[in-house]
Amino acid sequence: MNPTPPASPFFREEHDMLRAQLRRFVDEEVKPVAAKWEETGSVPREVLRRMGELGFLGIRYPEKFGGAAMDTLGSVVLAEEMARSTFGGFAITVLVHTDMASPHLMNAGTPEQLDRYMPDIVAGRKIAAVAVTEPGAGSDVKGIRTTARKDGGDYVINGSKIFITNGVLGDVYFVAAKTDPNARGSAGISIFIVDKGTPGFTVGRALDKMGWRSSDTAELVLQDVRVPAWNLLGEEHRGFYAVMKNFQNERVVLGAQAVAEAETALDLTLAYVMDRQAFGAPLWEKQTIRQRLAMLASKVAAARQLVHHTAWRDGRGEECVREVSMVKALCGELVNEVLYTCQQFHGGMGYMRESAIERMARDARVQSVGGGATEVMLEEVAKRLGR
Repeated sequence: MNPTPPASPFFREEHDMLRAQLRRFVDEEVKPVAAKWEETGSVPREVLRRMGELGFLGIRYPEKFGGAAMDTLGSVVLAEEMARSTFGGFAITVLVHTDMASPHLMNAGTPEQLDRYMPDIVAGRKIAAVAVTEPGAGSDVKGIRTTARKDGGDYVINGSKIFITNGVLGDVYFVAAKTDPNARGSAGISIFIVDKGTPGFTVGRALDKMGWRSSDTAELVLQDVRVPAWNLLGEEHRGFYAVMKNFQNERVVLGAQAVAEAETALDLTLAYVMDRQAFGAPLWEKQTIRQRLAMLASKVAAARQLVHHTAWRDGRGEECVREVSMVKALCGELVNEVLYTCQQFHGGMGYMRESAIERMARDARVQSVGGGATEVMLEEVAKRLGR
């Protein structure tokens, strides 16, 4: 396979320039050292600050904050090039900051909130995290039990969050809490800005994961966390809709990450089977291996087109919930299918920790869960079939 995507009607010169810059950064400043990040369980802050200096953390944001004011396809390019590092934990650390957490602020922040936080977020001086998921509320955001009670000019937040990416090293958190305890379903949820160091806000524990090892993931505890009403992000009781809105961007980005990981795994496997000798000939000479790789390459190429077309439509402001849900469901499952086969064709080497394929296979598993489980996504698609 060609590691450089073929010419596309969706991408412009600015996207191609960004891709070249990102690829050079990953090759020179990530791949040589990222194995150490897997051992320590996080990406060093100086790496994120370096990405901020290079303009990689504000691709979608206005120039007044240091951004590049690009469209959804800019986020796709970022996700693809981060994923091609073969370190999924590094990729998700960056993408949560740029495309899953900070968009909450950009979409709903007041001018004062934007001026206070966005320059530091775009520069990588402050790392962002979004705290929605709870033990009983993952894909089902309606199940949130964390509460925020109005007390004079403040809100007092109580509850806990789990599986929060950038939870340990984050500086600013966008926390979902129930502000109307009597509201049913999705009603009565609000989003708050909570800074690290706010009294009562603590990291309960860093979580030990199967994959995405270089991404820090945490349980958060909020015990009588008092924040001023100024920290309310967007309209009170309308937080559910903010979460759903940003899920669209998040799922396109995760789909792009998954497809790029699948492409990279196929590239690595193609090189391996052409070199690996078995029964007097390269593995590539075995018809079943050639054909399985050819079929997977075909599926990945089709998925890539779906991602790119959906991102293009999203960038134009079109309603495409069905297609975004298709992207998340299809790509999350496909990357697991690809990595299973690639690991199989690497034989014993694919089971060794020194192999990129072993790491990528572990990292891929969460792609059908995080950001909306496949089953939930398929229900979203099913509800819209025939429309």
